[in-house]
Amino acid sequence: MKGIDYTALTVAVIGAVNWGLIGFFRFDLVALIFGNMTWLSRIIYGIVGICGLYLISLYGRISDHVLEQV
Repeated sequence: MKGIDYTALTVAVIGAVNWGLIGFFRFDLVALIFGNMTWLSRIIYGIVGICGLYLISLYGRISDHVLEQV
């Protein structure tokens, strides 16, 4: 599970950096590398979204971990 968590977190951070670039500089790194809304860039966006949804489960696991330590 730990490997999946780190992978999902890394992908989500990369997605967040891309959104920051879009917001501050109107620069979409994914579109630059993979093309503007090509099937490959849409897959990348989809993977980032899935990782973000998966990381929602992290909230429950963190609170469970904190309760176990008390």
